[in-house]
Amino acid sequence: MNAKVIRLILAGVALYATFVFIVIAFYPDKPENMDWQDREEYNRVQITKLKLGSTREEVLALLGSPDITEAKKQGNTAIQVMFFRTQHVRADGLTTQDECTPLLFENDKLIAWGEGAYLSYQQS
Repeated sequence: MNAKVIRLILAGVALYATFVFIVIAFYPDKPENMDWQDREEYNRVQITKLKLGSTREEVLALLGSPDITEAKKQGNTAIQVMFFRTQHVRADGLTTQDECTPLLFENDKLIAWGEGAYLSYQQS
């Protein structure tokens, strides 16, 4: 091969690498744009990073919109549970509570997550 062909190949590879870097750096993947398998994995990973006391806005910024949500007011306390899809159960095209991890908020502060959180919500 002559030197001109090798230079063209190297220039093409460099341009491709630059394009990939720019796309990854400036266009982060949003949970809303993921297919359901990627979203489940993303949600599982992000839920492990949660801290009790996080605000509802912080959680929504991290996980995106919930798949299912429920809320009620008890006296002066606003209680909300948000369900984020984390495991596949049935191939029916629907997201159900048994395919989700519940996150429990009291007055917009995260107080619990997991199956116990939803049971606590139901009993209160």
